[in-house]
Amino acid sequence: MGRNTGAVCRLCRRIGDKLFLKGGKCITKCTLERRPVPPGPHVSRRRRLSDRGVQLREKQKARYLYGVLENQFRALFRNAERMPGITGDNLLMLLERRLDNVVYRLGFADSRPQARQLVAHGHILVNGRKINVPSYLVKEGETISWRQESTKTEYYKQLAQTIQAKSVSNWLSLDRQNLVGQVLSLPTPGDIEAKIDAKTIVEFYSR
Repeated sequence: MGRNTGAVCRLCRRIGDKLFLKGGKCITKCTLERRPVPPGPHVSRRRRLSDRGVQLREKQKARYLYGVLENQFRALFRNAERMPGITGDNLLMLLERRLDNVVYRLGFADSRPQARQLVAHGHILVNGRKINVPSYLVKEGETISWRQESTKTEYYKQLAQTIQAKSVSNWLSLDRQNLVGQVLSLPTPGDIEAKIDAKTIVEFYSR
């Protein structure tokens, strides 16, 4: 199955929670607030989700939120299992370390899909080297900056004006003058802002 190219608001309605896949529009023009029901035929009484259904929905929520395909998600889960510590926490920390998520966390983009596009189009440098792979996992001490040619774009000029009002996660730092970020440390479970029940995801893959 390829990446979702349909209406992303349907994903939020399907999960029943805001995924902020459209940036600021999710705050000002949220479809979920106007139509807080799942997409598809509406029935007067919906069946209660089974335990398996709850687990699947939580797994899909994490996938949609971070923009990860099923095979990529399974690979990350296997890596999380091999790491010391709690598998669910490890999984969320791996998702947070994705380059597209870091670009979003630094405020370079209003949404993760937009951040993924910036990375894929080659606008972002890691330690001075162009990385166009959104799934690249950042490491402690690495710097995230803009390609010199990209600093001449209208998007970059507008970002330089709005970046002052954006907040940055504790495990990252941002030079707002030069728009250069740095990974101060690897994220911890306390740094995960997404409301995801990682234990439920582990239970889904453990069956």
